[in-house]
Amino acid sequence: MKAFLDVPQFLHLPQLLLHQSRRRLVSSLTSYYEAINNCEQEVPEYFNFASDVLDKWTQMEKDGLRPSKLAFWWVNDKKEEVKWSFEKLGILSQKVANMLCGPCGLQRGDRMVTALPRIPEWWLLNVACMRAGIVLISGTSQLTAKDIAYRLQASKAKSIVVSEALAPVIDSIASECRSLKTKLLVSDSSRNGWLNFQELFQAASADHDCVKTKSHEPSSIFFTSGSTGFPKMVEHSHCSYGIGFTASGSQLLLHLL
Repeated sequence: MKAFLDVPQFLHLPQLLLHQSRRRLVSSLTSYYEAINNCEQEVPEYFNFASDVLDKWTQMEKDGLRPSKLAFWWVNDKKEEVKWSFEKLGILSQKVANMLCGPCGLQRGDRMVTALPRIPEWWLLNVACMRAGIVLISGTSQLTAKDIAYRLQASKAKSIVVSEALAPVIDSIASECRSLKTKLLVSDSSRNGWLNFQELFQAASADHDCVKTKSHEPSSIFFTSGSTGFPKMVEHSHCSYGIGFTASGSQLLLHLL
């Protein structure tokens, strides 16, 4: 399966138009964050990628200051597609944020583990956690029971989100993870002791006030590969994750030219 971000049409133009295309790519908003990466601007005291970038782009499109573009385009192995505009991504992620803060009982600063295949819900959870100030710990759906138990115990995560295939694995180790309070299932089926993502999503409100996170407030945690011992936790702040990738993202697009 594949997921595509907002990639401009000019990526298909000849190399001779590189510099012209580069100028089109970098909006004033992007230029500001690149200046921060280049130490030409101070890091802002507050930053949240969901409100300061995604929601601003939505408003710019509404005001006619930016052409309307797809924010998200997902295709699975059966050629089924999901497409969201920036406005749609905002609405859906606000519903998920309300799910996490409501029925799931999570609060700002709490940690949540995901072990999902790359399905649309994974991206919604990423943005929703930013909105709610919840620290996201992403893992692949190939993690074993031992891997997941270690991550839950080390991080003291209060919630986990998995697909139906991993639910029995989580149930087998849940008693070993004292901090785990909520289990969220992404499936059309229900399971005893689990909250169902789809059911909560349908009932959730799309009206959510994004928290005002400080730039250096924790946003996400990644576990290292653990090649020389147990995996170590590496924390990203809202600044390092949301602003820091501006530089690498722009360079990636240049390499695609």
